[in-house]
Amino acid sequence: MLISQLLFEMSDLIFIKRVPVGEVAKMVFYKLPHLFVMSFPVAALYGCLASLGRLVKDNEITVVRSFGVRFTRFIIPVLVLGLLVAGLTYQTNERVVPWANQKFQTMWRQVVLKEDVPRVQQNLFFKGQDSQFFYIRRVDPNRQSFQDILIYQLPRTGFPSIISAREGRYEENVWTLIDGVSTELDRGGLVVSERKFTELEIVTAEPADLYLSGYKTSDEMSRKELAEHITRFQKSGLQVRSFVVDYHMKLSLPLSSFLFVFMAAPLSLFSARGGKAFGVVASVAMAFVYYILSAVSRSLGANEFLPELMAAWLPNCVFAACGLALLLWAERR
Repeated sequence: MLISQLLFEMSDLIFIKRVPVGEVAKMVFYKLPHLFVMSFPVAALYGCLASLGRLVKDNEITVVRSFGVRFTRFIIPVLVLGLLVAGLTYQTNERVVPWANQKFQTMWRQVVLKEDVPRVQQNLFFKGQDSQFFYIRRVDPNRQSFQDILIYQLPRTGFPSIISAREGRYEENVWTLIDGVSTELDRGGLVVSERKFTELEIVTAEPADLYLSGYKTSDEMSRKELAEHITRFQKSGLQVRSFVVDYHMKLSLPLSSFLFVFMAAPLSLFSARGGKAFGVVASVAMAFVYYILSAVSRSLGANEFLPELMAAWLPNCVFAACGLALLLWAERR
């Protein structure tokens, strides 16, 4: 289903934008790992409902439980398989998906938008020359302007020197920062000097367009890479809540495979009365609720309504609680 939706979107590139079929096929190929990660939990969910549901209809579970085998003991192999799927999902999301997403985004920028420089989104990180790092909250590529920039230079030892500005503009190799502060820190992290400026020019070795074209979103970074970026900027006093939520969700989302199985196992006892369509309907409904809850929870965390860790793990906690309640019900049944 996910691939069919992707192919439908990519067909516009062939028939309207006249993009070569070979290029579109490559883009689809690079998007597949992300679709696999999205489908693994749902596949585990449906597989659990379908297999255990068949055992319920054939009264196999009733026979096993009549010999004194508890339902919890009976579903242990299913839970182990769910945990293995969760591990596979996590490894794929860490090792393959970031690389594939970056390849896809690069082709989208170059082939679809017909330009070398991407339409830069909000909250981007990139590395400049030497040990210089940039964080920009918002960039307008049409006006070649930006808002809320933080630049820090890492020394060999101690804390970095920091330059921050509310706004600025860029052209070729020159970054012009407006209304900002330059801060120097000692080895203990204390402020040695702080100098305000109305306008400051920074000359880089390469054009600004080259740096901006190499930025990464959180979807294009592994959990380790994202953690490194977050640590750097938090040390500089900058709060990047949305990236912290994404960091925690890179672990919580793959674990949904296990939680889906944990909740689906006792739920399969209803399949005898639900008919053949029960597994399909239940799988779609549970996946829909989980991903909607994840999106809402992420938004609440990024906008300071919930702590970052709670926002990332709230959907898992809800499903774990529901699964535990269903399991206790199944044991008493």
